[in-house]
Amino acid sequence: MILILMGVSGSGKTAVGSCLANKLGWKFYDADDYHPKENKEKMVKGMPLNDEDRLPWLCTLQEILMREKSFGENMILACSSLKRMYRRILTGEQSTINADTESCTEQNQEQAQLGCNKDILFVYLHGSIELITKRLESRKGHFMSPSLLQSQFDTLEPPEGTENFIDISIEKSIPEIVAEIEKDLGENL
Repeated sequence: MILILMGVSGSGKTAVGSCLANKLGWKFYDADDYHPKENKEKMVKGMPLNDEDRLPWLCTLQEILMREKSFGENMILACSSLKRMYRRILTGEQSTINADTESCTEQNQEQAQLGCNKDILFVYLHGSIELITKRLESRKGHFMSPSLLQSQFDTLEPPEGTENFIDISIEKSIPEIVAEIEKDLGENL
């Protein structure tokens, strides 16, 4: 099983993901660790990333997902996954963002048929912009500028329809969120 914790910056993806991974004994990956230097520098300057900035990063994350799935490993990835097309790239359903960008390698696309199936579950962590702003303002040492939060909300396309996801409010404590995910996992395994 692969869980992808998604939501805007400050929604608790890393805190929830690392806690849940420790509790379940699963591997944990934080997508922020895989941003290229240029993306981080852009965000530090308060400049939002565009689709072209995100494609190489998404392809790297897709490779990690493919590798862990091929080994039969359970894993958790903390990744904003703001747009549906980004989620489709992560699951291998889409290899490009648009005709003007380069795609993940052909080999990756052939191997990436992870699909929108029951083996990949998106956990959408969401809350009010006011709550998340407070969290970002108290966070120290992160490259994501709090000034970019509105751009993330503007970009966000919450999961819907045929996407395999659960929806969880971040108004709860981390242990409560973890317990809710565990309960939903039991129903999805």
